[in-house]
Amino acid sequence: VSLAESGGGLVQAGGSLSLSCKVQGRFFDWLSISWFRQVPGKARDFVAQTNRPPSSPTYADSVKGRFTISRDSAKNTVTLQMNTLRPGDSAVYYCGAGFSESPQEYEWWGQGTQVTVSS
Repeated sequence: VSLAESGGGLVQAGGSLSLSCKVQGRFFDWLSISWFRQVPGKARDFVAQTNRPPSSPTYADSVKGRFTISRDSAKNTVTLQMNTLRPGDSAVYYCGAGFSESPQEYEWWGQGTQVTVSS
């Protein structure tokens, strides 16, 4: 299994971006997949998680109502739709995956994609 993020970039506050996490390999439908974000000098923070269907997604309080995570089994892709972006959302965004629903036990991580929100 390997993961590749895409879709990062520069956007003004209030704008939107859509991040994609492409999962190469088997077992997509069995995987728990999450988005995390990290700014320099700080720990990686949880953003959103999608588990095996029919589980409901979960979100960090800071992004509830603004971000939506979804998974597409036909494309082996997880998407993070980010709306009403704020400067505080600026970070490198990583997707991770594993068979456990606990991200601390994830086996695989992508390289990250930079999101910068200007004020």
